[in-house]
Amino acid sequence: MTNSKRARIGKPTTQPRGNVCSQPPNLQNWRERIRQAAQKGKEAKFTSLWHHVYDIETLREAYFGLKRKSAPGMDGETWKHYGTNLEENLQDLSGRLRRGAYKAKPVTRVYIPKGDGKERPIGIPVLEDKIVQRATVDVLNCIYEVDFRNFSYGFRPKRKPHQALDALAVAINTRKVSWVLDADIRGFFDAISHEWMMKFMEHRIADERVLRHIKKWLNAGVLEDGVKHWAEKGTPQGGSISPLLANIYLHYVLDLWVSQRRKKQASGELIIVRFADDFVVGFQYRKDGQRFMQELKARLQTFNLELHEGKTRLIEFGRFAAENAKKWGEGKPKTFDFLGFRHICDRTAKGHFVVLRETRPDRMQRKLKDIKLELKRRMHLPTPEVGKWLGSVLRGHYQYFGVPRNNRRLSTFRHQVMRLWWRSMARRSQRQRNLHERMKRLTERWLPQPRICHPYPEERLCVIYSR
Repeated sequence: MTNSKRARIGKPTTQPRGNVCSQPPNLQNWRERIRQAAQKGKEAKFTSLWHHVYDIETLREAYFGLKRKSAPGMDGETWKHYGTNLEENLQDLSGRLRRGAYKAKPVTRVYIPKGDGKERPIGIPVLEDKIVQRATVDVLNCIYEVDFRNFSYGFRPKRKPHQALDALAVAINTRKVSWVLDADIRGFFDAISHEWMMKFMEHRIADERVLRHIKKWLNAGVLEDGVKHWAEKGTPQGGSISPLLANIYLHYVLDLWVSQRRKKQASGELIIVRFADDFVVGFQYRKDGQRFMQELKARLQTFNLELHEGKTRLIEFGRFAAENAKKWGEGKPKTFDFLGFRHICDRTAKGHFVVLRETRPDRMQRKLKDIKLELKRRMHLPTPEVGKWLGSVLRGHYQYFGVPRNNRRLSTFRHQVMRLWWRSMARRSQRQRNLHERMKRLTERWLPQPRICHPYPEERLCVIYSR
């Protein structure tokens, strides 16, 4: 990018302290000025941003935006303990950020299980790193939310997974989509190139203090089993800054490339929906999909990324998929998974094509396994306490997976939860004579019936696929 005009956003003259939940006027004002400057100058570079990060109001808002019960980092500092002397701590943190005396600490690495049996590494930063990272994200979002494409949904303000799911369903239902590329980037967060990351940041950010602290977080290292490791690539998942950096990286690597290709090279329809590193691309013609996949591999390799061969495939999917599969003796059309749902070619009662979204079987089995283990741990707790917990689990499940036409899966999940509870109660008591009648009353009282929590995609979302 050429060295174009630079934008400087001055610090507000007054800094009144107010309720962080209502956003003080000074926070709203400078954020709006940054947004306006970013919109007016798409090539503008911002030279003065760091003073907004170490502003006391910004840091206070970032602190109250953190999760109260999140695990502490290597220093053991918790949200509650830090808040006992909040103003003094924030003043000290702000001073170190202003003087350049702030030092990023290594993140603590832990592992959580994945659906395929493997483990996902997660980094836990110290509390002050979380605060500063969140404050930095709040400032940078004012710029990058102007730049990001509408088909990008992951980890962005006011954007949720169900918006991405609705956008995908609407696109396949209403556009000429006959082929779908279900793509996955292998170890994306661990493969991000630090060198390319900083080059991408420099397209918009010219404040050396911001860039210097981004480098600090990228190079802070990882603490695992008491041993510190340094990495030349990747950004640990778990920090507030990691999702934004991931979106910036894929914005330049993927989103802009796809936008340009859709306008100039695709011979038919091309739609894309991306949530972080998981994305689905739809095509009207198979040849477009095949050529796209080959060129995408080369594109990603340029930036130190690669497609996961076992999870990336081009399948026939759309209103003609069932008819063609039957013609060629292939049985039912293939399906693909996205954001916890299995997407299936289906028909309405009137014979119209529709994308059926059902809970992924492996996700359901994994959740039921977790519930089984937790019921074993809670076996001797009072029955109302266990019932209340199971009810909250079911309501949370319905809240995410309660999409139209997913009633069967929701009912299956409730039935399996009820079955696990019955077995747990049977092990708890030796008197089984009236267990059936008792469990029937308990499940009716504590386990809510399945319900659809989301409207049809066409009712909620009118998506725009290009700016």
